[in-house]
Order: sequence, then C-alpha cells, then structure tokens
Amino acid sequence: MNRRYRKTIIAGNWKMNKTASETKKFAEELKTLLPKAKWCDVVVCVPAVNIPAAIKAFKDMRVSVGAENVFYEKSGAYTGEVSADMLKDLGVKYVIIGHSERRQYFGETDVTVNKKVHAALEAGLHPIICVGESLEQRELGITMELIALQVKSALAGVPAEKLRRCVIAYEPIWAIGTGKTATAEQAAEVCTFIRTTVRHLYGARIARSITIQYGGSMKPSNAAELLAQPDIDGGLIGGAALKPGEFVDIINAANQE
Repeated sequence: MNRRYRKTIIAGNWKMNKTASETKKFAEELKTLLPKAKWCDVVVCVPAVNIPAAIKAFKDMRVSVGAENVFYEKSGAYTGEVSADMLKDLGVKYVIIGHSERRQYFGETDVTVNKKVHAALEAGLHPIICVGESLEQRELGITMELIALQVKSALAGVPAEKLRRCVIAYEPIWAIGTGKTATAEQAAEVCTFIRTTVRHLYGARIARSITIQYGGSMKPSNAAELLAQPDIDGGLIGGAALKPGEFVDIINAANQE
C-alpha cells in the first residue's frame, strides 16, 4: 500500500449470496466489529436485489455499497438488465466490471467490459475493473501479455480525468474459489505490471494515483503480507467478505501502519 498517493480500498464481493434480510443482519454484526478509526475505504458489493436493503443497513456506517454488474446502455429493451443510472439513483457508489465469473458464465468480453466502464463513469460510479489469467495462461507464460491487453481494452477511450475514479482488481482466475492463492511476490509482480501499463498509457502521476487491488482468495491469514506490497492497495474479497469477523480482520490488516 502507498497511502501517500492513493486510496486503500477493501471491497467485498458477495456474488450470489445472502437475502435482503441477511444483508441487514450482516450490517448489524459488522457495525459492532468495525474499527472506529480507519485508514482504508470499505465497500460491500451485493446482489442487485439486495441493494436497497444494503443502502439502508449501511447508511450510518463508513461503508459504501457497490453493485456486482451493470449494463452498458442507459435504457431500452434489455430484459433483466440494470443500468448505471439505476444504480446511481439507488445510492450505489462502486460497481464490479469484468469479473472472471461474468466472463466465464455470461459471455463478457474485453469489448463489453470497456462499454460498461464508460457507462459507469458517465453515471458517476466508480468501476472496479477485474483482470486476470487462467492457470493454463500462466503456465504458457503469457500472463503479462494478457493482463496488458485486458487493461488497455478496459480503459480504451477513458480520459485521464476520469481514470482517477477507476479501480483495477487483479484476480488470477486460478486462485478464485479454489483455495489457492498467489504468493505475495506473484501478486505484487502483476500489480506492479498493471501500474506500469497505466503509466505507459497515462503517465507517472496518474499511474501513482490509481488503486490496484488483489482479488484472489485474500483472507485474514494472508492479508497483511499481500497488503504490505507497495503496489497492492486493497483487496476484492470473496468468501471472507460473507463473514463479518473475517471481513473485519482483513480491514484491520489494511489499517496497519
């Protein structure tokens, strides 16, 4: 982490878990555990049907509510989709874009990710842009080429003044939900490369200011080591974000000097 230049953000990604009533219960428990003094921003990204409950439940806490997906059109005949303006109107601040599960199960591509980034920024949201490689791609030695392509594609056409509202999350696909975790060195290497890619696109000053998260099975046991890396500015947390105690343990790791 480097708080001198950029925000530290711990964001939970609930995926398809918890009901609206369970969201309220989670918030009540989290409120009793959260440290009063925090150096990091906390975000909870919930299923779309839980957003109103989450906005209400977290309103008196220093916790921002995020969405897990967004569509790139403002309105129209897109049954089942949710626009960026709809999310913004509810009080959503962040939105996850391009998560590997969206790419794997729902046909997300680098092109649609870019469209969603633009839609989110236009509505005033903060996109959390996910990039990452599969185990096969890592073993082929093409991790950096793939990451560069994903970053450049996602940010295509994004002006420098809007980039400051973007977050990039490196989530190695082989470490999501598998119990495997990239070593601190592996995670740091890719996060540093992401910052280098942004520097080539936008210059050093802007590259220093962008928050880059690690999103591959960060948990209480490894959070401090991962967050000690200078180019890892937080985490996009999966399973541990569903348990208030574990989520707070990670937040506490991010609040260490």
